[in-house]
Amino acid sequence: MPFSVSWHTLLEELDSLPNGATLVTPLSHNQFRITDVQEQRVIINFEGKNQKRPLQRDQFEILYRRITDTPNGFELDRLPPDADPYPAVWSLHTRFEINEDAGVIIERDGPTSTQLLGAETEPTVEDRTEPDLDVYADALLLVDALERHDVATLEDMETEALVNLYTLLSDVQRNANGLRQDVADVLLNRLHHDQPVNGPFGSVQRTTRRNRTLKDDEEVLAVLEDAGIDCERVMGVDREKVDDALEVTELAESDVYEIDEREYVRKAEVDEELKETRLQGLKEQLAATESEEAQALRQEIEDLEDRIDELTSFRTGTEMHK
Repeated sequence: MPFSVSWHTLLEELDSLPNGATLVTPLSHNQFRITDVQEQRVIINFEGKNQKRPLQRDQFEILYRRITDTPNGFELDRLPPDADPYPAVWSLHTRFEINEDAGVIIERDGPTSTQLLGAETEPTVEDRTEPDLDVYADALLLVDALERHDVATLEDMETEALVNLYTLLSDVQRNANGLRQDVADVLLNRLHHDQPVNGPFGSVQRTTRRNRTLKDDEEVLAVLEDAGIDCERVMGVDREKVDDALEVTELAESDVYEIDEREYVRKAEVDEELKETRLQGLKEQLAATESEEAQALRQEIEDLEDRIDELTSFRTGTEMHK
């Protein structure tokens, strides 16, 4: 199919978009809207920004050629920086689809999915649901404790209050780390080749951590010996054998170890029943909070979220080049 035919089909799809329709880029997952459709270009505006950005027809054609010339799909990580709005727009065409798991945009004959999020809807209190997560419950209890105590002067707090605060901080840290790892496992399949992906509060990217573990001793020594290395040069003190020696001699631990003792606080136990009672009370208070002050607070939170989004969103003007 000639490019001109596909191009005008795409323009027709763009013209038929509902007001407030939002698309998301496949690599950075930035959200944007189509603000104007012209014969030679498409004008977009990223969420939280007032700067318009033109997407040129000739750049759409370049990507079109690459997609149609690649039977298994064009790899998205081959795109120039800041060019991922182009495949997002092309996904509105009936013959093109983005597969984020595979990291490609591909031409298909059958039904396809798009990067379209849908029309904007006003957030409501009912849209928020209570997640069944330990970290959520512990975070509520922690917020309550922080609001009831002046943590700016910890030295003035009662010991019991400090114990409660430490326990909650420990629980939140443990459960948050568990959820953080679960999120990281899912994200890992969606990130490509160290390209940062932006969100309202920050960005993440795929990196590699390199760990080394020595192979079997005999194998290592044999390889080094074949390379002309004297094995005695790499033989060191075995900590386990030293400990065994201490048990059968009169040597003191300090004779062979540099000892640095540091005292620290460790959580001994948690009163789960008391936590659940307090948590239920907080939930009932939140459910009953429908006053004008609560509505004003919600509005302040929404304004703050909008401000954070505006400050943290990445402004881009780079266009896709050959």
